[in-house]
Amino acid sequence: MTVFSDLNLVGPLLRAVEKQGFDAPTPIQGSSIPHLLEGRDLMGIAQTGGGKTAAFVLPLLQRLSHDRKRPKPNKPTAVILAPTRELAGQIAKTIQIFTRGIKLFHTVVYGGAPYGPQLQQLGRGVDILVATPGRLMDHMKRGTVKLDNVQTFILDEADRMLDMGFIDDVKDIASKLPEEHQTVMFSATMSNAIKSLSGELLNDPEYVEAPRETVVAGTIDHSVLNVAYQHKKDLLMHLLAQEEMERVIVFVRTKATTESLAADIEAEVEGVKASAIHGDKPQRSRERTLRAFKNGKFSILVATDVAARGIDVNGITHVINYDLPMEPENYVHRVGRTGRAGAKGTAISICEPRERNLLRNVEKTIEQKVRIDDDHPFPKPEPKKTKKHRPGGSKGGKPFVKGKKTFAKGKGKPGFKSAKRPGPAKNRNAGNAAPKRQKFKRAS
Repeated sequence: MTVFSDLNLVGPLLRAVEKQGFDAPTPIQGSSIPHLLEGRDLMGIAQTGGGKTAAFVLPLLQRLSHDRKRPKPNKPTAVILAPTRELAGQIAKTIQIFTRGIKLFHTVVYGGAPYGPQLQQLGRGVDILVATPGRLMDHMKRGTVKLDNVQTFILDEADRMLDMGFIDDVKDIASKLPEEHQTVMFSATMSNAIKSLSGELLNDPEYVEAPRETVVAGTIDHSVLNVAYQHKKDLLMHLLAQEEMERVIVFVRTKATTESLAADIEAEVEGVKASAIHGDKPQRSRERTLRAFKNGKFSILVATDVAARGIDVNGITHVINYDLPMEPENYVHRVGRTGRAGAKGTAISICEPRERNLLRNVEKTIEQKVRIDDDHPFPKPEPKKTKKHRPGGSKGGKPFVKGKKTFAKGKGKPGFKSAKRPGPAKNRNAGNAAPKRQKFKRAS
């Protein structure tokens, strides 16, 4: 078995790794670190949670610590690009942990944070700049970041970067780099778009891929509740009224839904407090919300997928997918907020008829069937009715009657026997109307 000492890391880095309790490198670390220490370009395929941040941070720190010169103002030596503020913050924390005992300076810049502190730190000079694409472009336009001295350019979660529409920014940033530099890309998938981008940015790269391991913790109980669309919100309120719902994250698809649903929860479920988090909220507001959630100021957090990766809160008992994710990989990120460190967790998905294909994609991704739980008081969606075969062939044949119209197969436009059309049926939706909103009380 490979150990960290086999990877030729310097003493301060080995001691920092040992302090974190890591004995052996993960597969992606073991396969990436030697190539990166040699200065090779690299394309790495690894899922979140496989230790990929340390896979590029450790060799970067070691290479920068050799023959280091004090960085020039506004000219970083390495740039790490991340798609979200949360991921950028996590990378910066990892750098902070591993640079204890190594004299290197770093900072992180992202949208939603004030410019003042960022300008001050950039002006002093940093070895490593961690950034989101939009804010880095802003600094480049201001002249407060210049890429003339960059030796290493790292693109983390490249697939997510492309999904979020940052492809043009990434290419623009890469075009400003010196001709001689190392480029590193990590992605969870190797799509055609990623292949194309890697072909543009990488020079004779090494390709490494971590073996796909179990994507969800075995401590999580997965279930799906089928319900008609008009009863979806009532079912959610019914679930949140259960006593065992101690600390819950409710995932939705859109930013607008987070705010309205959090307000509805507080209005309709007695004895609970809820709040919302999404990408359009200012960074400070998001950080305050997460702190309040960690400290138990409220028990239900409504969130979007963009916020999912930045939520690191212990003791989450339930994850509820109010909307199933469009991308099945996001299901893994969502449910990974519960069932951590060996604790039991519960993942519940509310599924309306139009989301059944999304559920099947999730089952393929997590490589297991999700248990169906129909033990709830709301009507299930009725199965689709199959269309009856109409008489008459495709060419010629006898005409058939639909209402007051006579249609002749293959005879062009229909002829009308009567100008009158049947009126709408009365009480057409009788029995299907959603019940009046009610207050849901916590079970005692």
